[in-house]
Amino acid sequence: MKEHHHQKRTSISAALAAIYSSKLTKATALFLLLFLTYALGFLFSSSSPPQPVSQPITRRNRATSAPPNPLDEFKITTQCSPPLPSNLVRQTILDKVYNGTSPYANFPPAHVSNLLRPKRIKGWGSTGAVFGNLISRSKPKTIIEVGTFLGASAIHMAQKAQAHGLKAQILCLDDFRGWPGFQDRFKDIKMINGDVLLLYQFMQNVVYMNQTESILAVPFSTGSGLEKLCEWGIMADLIEIDAGHDFNSAWADINRAYKILRPGGVLFGHDYFTAADNRGVRRAVNLFAHINGLKVKVDGQHWVIDLA
Repeated sequence: MKEHHHQKRTSISAALAAIYSSKLTKATALFLLLFLTYALGFLFSSSSPPQPVSQPITRRNRATSAPPNPLDEFKITTQCSPPLPSNLVRQTILDKVYNGTSPYANFPPAHVSNLLRPKRIKGWGSTGAVFGNLISRSKPKTIIEVGTFLGASAIHMAQKAQAHGLKAQILCLDDFRGWPGFQDRFKDIKMINGDVLLLYQFMQNVVYMNQTESILAVPFSTGSGLEKLCEWGIMADLIEIDAGHDFNSAWADINRAYKILRPGGVLFGHDYFTAADNRGVRRAVNLFAHINGLKVKVDGQHWVIDLA
């Protein structure tokens, strides 16, 4: 390496001597100056080997860092809007869902009026003691029911709230499509061009029971509906989960509903004890409670998570 550098210096010295010689033309002198500049740059850059760039080393503090939880991938990360005052909930739903008008205006429409029964109220565990117990204790201003069918439990909750002197607004979130094969059991629920008349019969039940000021349908799937309620800042004091009974459906509904539960509110639902045993609702409820450090209580066939 030293001999190589010595040869370079000799060439440079020769170039300098030639430049100062009066026999060179201006063009030749300019060329030699450019060559000299290049040679000097190459000489000094090659004389010092490049140094590796040091990278900052990040060390995990084993005392404070927990290993990643694989269930974090399934958490609902939607950020909700600031909570609306309870007295604005009904009008917000009317504006966002019904273009500012009441769905009960001029109900029922002529094309379905002859297909509806005056009252067709059917549910499962819809009049259990749990409803009165929770309404008496939590005194809710806003109730959200996830999974409604024909509105039996929603109507019962409205009546219980009124019996306690409460003016509660109940939002019933359901796509009102039933489930595959449900008409084998409910043959009196009619269909028009593939449209099952569950929503219309639900509304007819609400009208018949004189609860139109207390109950509003939010006719969307539970997933998209809960996301929108979160986006609109609609929070509830009491939320019932009673839609899909498989683990995945119950898990998604519980996690999304938890995002719109007011501090000190109550989350509860049906079918904690079913033939599915620990493969459906109960598994979803227990796992959710375990992850979030909450306690599950049982009231009849219902599970209850009370944040108060």
